[in-house]
Amino acid sequence: MAVFLSDAWFSEVGQLQEAAGDLNVPSALASLALNISVAGTASGDVDMCLNGGRFERGHHADAPTKLKLSADLARKIFVENDKSAGMQGFMSGQIKVEGDMSKLMVMQSANPSEQQKELLKKIKAITE
Repeated sequence: MAVFLSDAWFSEVGQLQEAAGDLNVPSALASLALNISVAGTASGDVDMCLNGGRFERGHHADAPTKLKLSADLARKIFVENDKSAGMQGFMSGQIKVEGDMSKLMVMQSANPSEQQKELLKKIKAITE
């Protein structure tokens, strides 16, 4: 198990993503890069990117949208796949959005593939 957004977590998630191979990402998500700045992790503030349905450490230079949110909320959204937490976080101002807000609607409305769902289960299982 690895602490969410720690170096070890990114390493383990990278290995899981590599082992998963083709995730059959829906076309709406395949070309989506979303930068995320997460505050209050055990490692301090962490920058990550959701790029083509995969987690990456750091920000993507060409991402049109950036989210700023807390570690607890990031975990609920990206590890526990709690879509209602994302909507509530946005509506309550816990998620700050910079850039093209329409990209969030793409992410919210796209249904993950079976391969993505399986990968998410594995990521959740290794996340402390």
